Amino acid sequence: MVFDKIRKVYGEYPRDFWVIMCTLFVDHMGSALIFPFLALFISAKFGVGMWEIGQLFLIVAMATMAGSMMGGALTDKLGRKAVMIFGLVVSAFSMLGLGLVSDLSAVYMIGLIVGLFANVGGPAREAMIADLLPEHKRADGFGLSRVLMNLTVVIGPALGGLVAVTYGYLWLFIIDAITSTTTAMVVSLIIPETKPTISDKPKESIVQTLGGYLKVATDKIFIAFVLVSVLVIAVYVQMNTSLGLYLRDSHGISDQGFGYILTLNAAMVVAFQFWITRRIKNTPPMLIMALGTVFVGAGFLMYGLVSTYLLFLAAMAIITVGEMLFAPVSQALVAHLAPEHMRGRYMAMFGFAWTIPTGFAPLAAGYITSSLGSQWVWYICGLVSIAAIAGYLILHVRMKTELQISVQEDKTITEPITVALPEIAREEKSI
Repeated sequence: MVFDKIRKVYGEYPRDFWVIMCTLFVDHMGSALIFPFLALFISAKFGVGMWEIGQLFLIVAMATMAGSMMGGALTDKLGRKAVMIFGLVVSAFSMLGLGLVSDLSAVYMIGLIVGLFANVGGPAREAMIADLLPEHKRADGFGLSRVLMNLTVVIGPALGGLVAVTYGYLWLFIIDAITSTTTAMVVSLIIPETKPTISDKPKESIVQTLGGYLKVATDKIFIAFVLVSVLVIAVYVQMNTSLGLYLRDSHGISDQGFGYILTLNAAMVVAFQFWITRRIKNTPPMLIMALGTVFVGAGFLMYGLVSTYLLFLAAMAIITVGEMLFAPVSQALVAHLAPEHMRGRYMAMFGFAWTIPTGFAPLAAGYITSSLGSQWVWYICGLVSIAAIAGYLILHVRMKTELQISVQEDKTITEPITVALPEIAREEKSI
């Protein structure tokens, strides 16, 4: 019975999609081995504190914004495959270099390289998934990718800790370089180029391709969606930045105890993401985004109101439900809103909704903690979530209004149109 279900799910997607999923798993496993211990490695090797480590993460986040823009433009200009391979190779050598350097200034320089070049393949991979899947399967496809990534989060830290204790931190960087290089080879040899061919579009110079971001910026619905998403993501990223420190300093939760809370998050995604995604795919996407934000905001607000470990676990479970609603639908919605020949740039622009909060939300949390007290971080998370919920609901109404206008103006439409994610009717942008 189980194997029949597995075969059925496998048959619903093309072979190249599954190859991408396998390479994603291998590459992300290497990252999952090392990133939970990166701060510990830098602190131990160079004798620095969280201020210096925070500076490194801010450098990486800011450089990632530029690298993502470049990756999105190159994805639309050169194709998905070449950009993915380039990003994987640079990631392999830069992370290996990070493990070998002995000077803190060199760590900052490599962090800049990691941000600029190692992440250029992100928009290409997401655009390739969108290319390979029909619109009604994209939310499921992105949901599957999240299941695999979270599976590596369940497995990776435990293996990484074992490797670090047994062989030393350097081997984590070596393994990460091996996984990235192996993934690049598989992409090069097996996965075909998926960039759509549009014969009636004149060829663009690289300057024109980069200039396409100005045209992305004129898509009012998309930009509003990105800005609203920044709010909820600024709340969500507190999970991997401020939450562990708060639980340790205010409630005496050990690092191991916090690790169990994060493991619950990843395990729930692995167990339930695909099941949830399949049951919401015919619901209007902005309503799903609003509902997901309700759960995310409620969970983080709980951390300011409760004080027992069991309730901390319950709060994380609530957050994870919101994450499983929010994340795959947001990626599928971006793929829908983007014209085919600009899909990489749209994916890169939406990536800003993650990199901006990752760089600045922890600093904001630190300021709130020092000014108002640590509990106010979670109260404000609740307020910010309410603002995001209102934003998604407004966008839902706006998209329904545009749909009604489109149906009225197009006299050739003879069948009803729904606003569900696979069927959103939206006027094609002329670019």
